[in-house]
Amino acid sequence: MKISIVEMLSGMLVVAFGGFLVGLVVMIAIRSQLAERFLRAFASSARAHYTEQALRLIAGGATVIFAPSMWYADLFKLFGWLIVVTAVALLLLPWSWHHEYGKWAIPLVIRHMKLFALGAVALGILIFYGVSRVVFS
Repeated sequence: MKISIVEMLSGMLVVAFGGFLVGLVVMIAIRSQLAERFLRAFASSARAHYTEQALRLIAGGATVIFAPSMWYADLFKLFGWLIVVTAVALLLLPWSWHHEYGKWAIPLVIRHMKLFALGAVALGILIFYGVSRVVFS
C-alpha cells in the first residue's frame, strides 16, 4: 500500500494519539495522583482550553485523513469527524462554559478513573489495530 507524505504524517499523529491514550492509562495505573492533576488541568484556564481544542483538531484531522488506510475506515473517519466537530464547537463557545462543564465532569471521571482507563486503553488498542492495516496488508 503506497501512501503520501501527508498520509504518513497523519498516520504518525494517529499512532501518537493512540500512544497518548495508552500512556494515560499507564499513568493512571502507576501514578494516579499525577493523572488526577493532569485531568484536573483540562479546561482550567482559557490557555488550557484552547490548547486542548487545538490538539483535538490535530488528532481528529489526522484521523480523518488517515482513516482510508485503516481497518474499519468508515468508523475511523466518523470518529475523526466527531472529534473535529466537537473541537470546533468548543472553540466557538466561551471557554468559561467548558470550564463550568469541567467542574462537573472531571470529578466524575476521577471518581471512576478505573472505568475511564478501561475506555481509554480500549480506544488506544482499537486505534493501533486500525493503523495495523498499513503494516499487515
